[in-house]
Amino acid sequence: MGEDLKSKIKRKPKWLRVKLPTGENYRNVRNIVSEHKLHTICESGSCPNMGECWGEGTATFMILGNICTRSCGFCGVKTGKPLPADLAEPQKIANSVKLMKVKHCVITSVDRDDLEDGGSIIWSETVKAVREVSPTTTMETLIPDFGGKWHNLQRIIDVAPEIVSHNLETVRRLTKEVRIQAKYNRSLEVLRRLKKAGMKTKSGIMLGLGETEEEVVETMEDLRSVGVDILTLGQYLQPTPKHLPVEDFITPEKFAEYKEIGLKMGYRFVESGPLVRSSYHAEKHLF
Repeated sequence: MGEDLKSKIKRKPKWLRVKLPTGENYRNVRNIVSEHKLHTICESGSCPNMGECWGEGTATFMILGNICTRSCGFCGVKTGKPLPADLAEPQKIANSVKLMKVKHCVITSVDRDDLEDGGSIIWSETVKAVREVSPTTTMETLIPDFGGKWHNLQRIIDVAPEIVSHNLETVRRLTKEVRIQAKYNRSLEVLRRLKKAGMKTKSGIMLGLGETEEEVVETMEDLRSVGVDILTLGQYLQPTPKHLPVEDFITPEKFAEYKEIGLKMGYRFVESGPLVRSSYHAEKHLF
């Protein structure tokens, strides 16, 4: 590694230190995920909270495979040509939710722009299967934008998960660089349509990609303007040297300030901290 590249890599501050995953519950969850060949965003996304969440016997399931058709500059999930959708996947997820005795289940997916339905049929069938096998389990679905094909989004609305989440990820100015194939206004429209249909909505943004404080507040206002109920703000961490570099490490004090700003805007819940991710404390967001 050259000296120029070394000089650009920022050393992680002490507040980003994470304990290694340990404990019996963590091992049990890992065994179930391995045995049933499940994809979790915890692993694919290199989530810093995997030890904490899995130690509590919970996990965020990722459906529709582990290869994404989009190549976002921030995301550690593999990009390429995905395998065909697994029609048995909804039942596999439902069975695992029951095995793990999950009370509140978070489900997300890769983008499947290769499919006409964008994966929305598997999405719908997964929610139905979980409800059938574990009728007392509540769900949060962290969905893609389905390329703005609103009839596909309607399938999510029709099965009405308790919370529907779609992440804006970054501020307007950085969207083209960070999310590439996504559009800022399209994501806002996804959230607007969900709220209009009566869904409890949630979104998240990453900090440390070079955005200004004014842009963060503007993005929070944009999300609130389309009725978003729950907001998460966390520190961006570079998955590999090929991904976008970290421009800034945001202090815990600044995250706390953003939380107060968000609550004053009218959000029901604001999770704001360096290690916060989309599904962090998800079970607390039911209301």
